[in-house]
Amino acid sequence: MAELLSLIDKIKDVKLDRLWKWMKGDDLGGSRARLPWRLFWTGLIVRLLYIVLAHSYHFRALNDHFQYGWEAGRIARALATGYGYADPFSGHTGPTAWLTPIYPLIMAGAFKLFGVYTPLSAFAILAVNSIFSAATAPAVYEIAWRCYDAQGFGRRVALWSGWIWALYPAALQYAVRWLWEMSITACVFAWILVIALRFRRIGDTSSTPEHNAVCLWSFFGVLWAAVALSNPSLLLTLPVTAIWMLMGSQNGVEIRKNLTRAGLAAILFLCCTAPWVYRNWRVFQAFIPTRGNFGAELCQSVLPSNGGFPWGGTIPPTTASPEFQRYRSIGEVAYVREQGAKANVIIATDRSRIVGYAFKRIYFFWFGVPKPAEQGILVEATRRLNYCFITMAALMGLALSLHRKVPAAGLFASIFLVMPLPYYMLTVQARFRHPLEPVMTVLIVFLFQSAVIKRTRDTSKKRVSAGAAR
Repeated sequence: MAELLSLIDKIKDVKLDRLWKWMKGDDLGGSRARLPWRLFWTGLIVRLLYIVLAHSYHFRALNDHFQYGWEAGRIARALATGYGYADPFSGHTGPTAWLTPIYPLIMAGAFKLFGVYTPLSAFAILAVNSIFSAATAPAVYEIAWRCYDAQGFGRRVALWSGWIWALYPAALQYAVRWLWEMSITACVFAWILVIALRFRRIGDTSSTPEHNAVCLWSFFGVLWAAVALSNPSLLLTLPVTAIWMLMGSQNGVEIRKNLTRAGLAAILFLCCTAPWVYRNWRVFQAFIPTRGNFGAELCQSVLPSNGGFPWGGTIPPTTASPEFQRYRSIGEVAYVREQGAKANVIIATDRSRIVGYAFKRIYFFWFGVPKPAEQGILVEATRRLNYCFITMAALMGLALSLHRKVPAAGLFASIFLVMPLPYYMLTVQARFRHPLEPVMTVLIVFLFQSAVIKRTRDTSKKRVSAGAAR
């Protein structure tokens, strides 16, 4: 019996060793450039399997399928049924700029192909989410490798970061269960950071060729346009990232060249976003560069009845609601202006309460979003503990990176400061942190790898000292 157990242990050791070599890409020999593709395909397969096995493509039909994509699902239905970009709530309320167009258009494409509010459409949309979520893993790998290569263990940080993103349940939850834009935004933003690192030649030993620099700035402009048309809240980090890229210029000639390239990126950004702005001007006779619902969201955020954390839709999905009737009767633009004026009056008369809400949102953005205990108090406590742990470990990893003067640590710190500002003002949900989580994953892995290496070095020193004493 003992011999049998020993044999089983040996077999397990061999299999685990082979699995680890496969995850490191040792079986690829000199072609380790294919490892990011392995991360992508593994992450995609895991996500698709979850969707199939957990049946997460089934959504409740409450309030005429409102939980099937919420406002994005409503707009997609209008597009698929011939009403145009309209009707973000219930019934036919006319044209809308409540949401930016990328995700509703993706959903509308699925509705056209597979039916409105059908499980097959949901599977197709979640599959698109999963593609973007899985494509984030190679970006996480490259961010880690480029930033921490000079620390002597960049590949180890990159491997752990990439595989955690590909396989860790918390990293894939929004791709496989939510019909919303978080996975797309997180992926695009992660690749924007990769572009910034490539341009600054972080982790490279050779200079960037002239045509590559132009291509990188061009992609920079196009990807930021995708962000603007999916989650414009992240646009606050655009100037931070662009300035950081420009700070890598070595002399006056290079500064002028980079400013020209940045101008090209700005032109591409404007060209990509101009059709949406023009459409809004034609339809509403108003300048709406991204989303047109700020006044309504602001009003919800300051109402005492919401306690600083509005839940659900800004406008009730039922047509009998007086708020819905008001929205439909005066039109979206007038309604949003009216709500914005109401919010300004509330803010002016009760500033201390509004400031208190902002401090609460800062806390909950980082350390645990208030949420009803739908699955029990214990499950909710575990979820919040995990959420808080990720934040604490990421902030410690960021502090250590700044202390060791890791390349791009200043950029990451600036993003951590700037990106959450709109949410501090309006409301907080756990999904709003998701675009930061690729970077947070890298910082957490760096923190723990630094601790492991320090412990290994300390152990080696003790052994050397003990040997010398003998």
